[in-house]
Amino acid sequence: MSGTGSKDDGRGRLGAMVSGLAVAVGCVLFLGGFVWAAVVYQPYTVPTDSMSPTVKPGDRVLAERIDGADVRRGDVVVFTDQVWGATPMVKRVVGIGGDKVACCDGDGRLTVNGTPVDEPYLARGTAAPGEKAPASPQDFSATVPEGQIFLLGDERATSLDSRVHLQDGGQGSVPLSAVRARVDAVAWPMNGMIDRPSSFAELPGGVSAAGPLRFQLGAIVAGVVLILAGAVYGPVAARLARRRAPAGVAR
Repeated sequence: MSGTGSKDDGRGRLGAMVSGLAVAVGCVLFLGGFVWAAVVYQPYTVPTDSMSPTVKPGDRVLAERIDGADVRRGDVVVFTDQVWGATPMVKRVVGIGGDKVACCDGDGRLTVNGTPVDEPYLARGTAAPGEKAPASPQDFSATVPEGQIFLLGDERATSLDSRVHLQDGGQGSVPLSAVRARVDAVAWPMNGMIDRPSSFAELPGGVSAAGPLRFQLGAIVAGVVLILAGAVYGPVAARLARRRAPAGVAR
């Protein structure tokens, strides 16, 4: 008898093995990426417009769990401080321990240790034609105590932030230990990643490294693709093998 049948069986077994392997690897990637993200990130809902337009009220954000040692200027952080209120708040770090934070210079910019900082993420409100609104409606100056951070909202006209608390003992700052997480992305609506602002990169300490969210999402997407491809490959390979099979059996 011809060996055609055994060859087809061999191809079928190989196809089933490849299909099963793809599904298995896909499951590992999908579940691994999902569990990794669940361990590293925590979802928050932003209640106010103090961080507009970066984060709008009602947005669901993903924030990487960090401690105070990981905080850098420019980070958008989630923190809880009893002086500010009992609920988690979202603001941007513009100064760390030892910094002198002031506003505004002759061009209306925030300065950190005398260095002007361009802030393209700001909601600048209204200004005269051809002019840019200042980085803060009111002037201020503060020296950040060691172990503390100075926080501002991106919506400088309405945000209740470190400027409001300048009369507190900590020069309007909050302790690093108050930080719970760093916002990496707006998950809903899907507005994408929140990039680290390059305007702070030239200052000592630079900006924080990107979180692992992109890798986690990549693993999840790759897992879904492999699972679907593996599930489809087996039936397709079997059907193609039947089509290639001869009508009769050779003797």
